Amino acid sequence: MAGHYQVTLTAPSLEEAARLGRSAVENRLAACAQVFGPIASTYWWEGEVRSAEEWSCQLKTTRALLRRLTDALREAHSYDVPEIVAVPIDDGDPAYLGWIDVETRSDP
Repeated sequence: MAGHYQVTLTAPSLEEAARLGRSAVENRLAACAQVFGPIASTYWWEGEVRSAEEWSCQLKTTRALLRRLTDALREAHSYDVPEIVAVPIDDGDPAYLGWIDVETRSDP
């Protein structure tokens, strides 16, 4: 099982994506947050196809913190059903993965 994850979420504004990312980093649930956009999203919602401009945020975290991070993001998000997707990081620079470990500890 992977020890590190990249978590992606979308938000309706730059401000919300940045707020969610910053909160996750400040609370040491993620080592970093990268916000980019805007992106054009097309999706099904309440029985119809909709389109919206959104912003994406990618966060790096550990397996141990994944559930706490996703719970915190869901709680603070403005959407009823936010996109929060976690993808395992199968490989990467050992120094970078070690940095994620250090920066997500409560006592770095």
